[in-house]
Amino acid sequence: MMSSIKKLGFGGGCHWCTEAVFQAITSIHSVDQGYISSTAPYDTMSEAVIVHFDNSTDLELLLDVHLQTHSSTKLHSRRSDYRSAVYYFDKAQKEILEFLLITLSRKRNQSYITAILPFHEFKASRESIQNYYKTRPDAPFCKRYIEPKLKVLNGMLK
Repeated sequence: MMSSIKKLGFGGGCHWCTEAVFQAITSIHSVDQGYISSTAPYDTMSEAVIVHFDNSTDLELLLDVHLQTHSSTKLHSRRSDYRSAVYYFDKAQKEILEFLLITLSRKRNQSYITAILPFHEFKASRESIQNYYKTRPDAPFCKRYIEPKLKVLNGMLK
């Protein structure tokens, strides 16, 4: 029997932000915060999360949320730490994600730098910083960086 739980990796900005955004989506089962690597030339670890969801979850929505809640159209000096990417776990996911990225690019009239990459390795963040927003919502970082992204998400989910 095949599991109905699927997973994708998402990297863009700080993994605290990415974790909080995906934890706020009700169809998400769990979010693992840490660092992901892909294949060369993207084989260095970069801040990211693994999102666990079921078959009924709208992949276009997940990708759109990701694109709208981090700097997905611009290169910057920290891109090696904050790689804008979606990491797939099988070929079918790759094909769907590539199609959806083109679709959303046309829909939003944006040129995304977000890469669709094969997942290679994951290393969890230290436990003391996991569930960052859930455990310290009043922290200055959360107020300044995470809450504006959650407002974007709430606007998308209405």
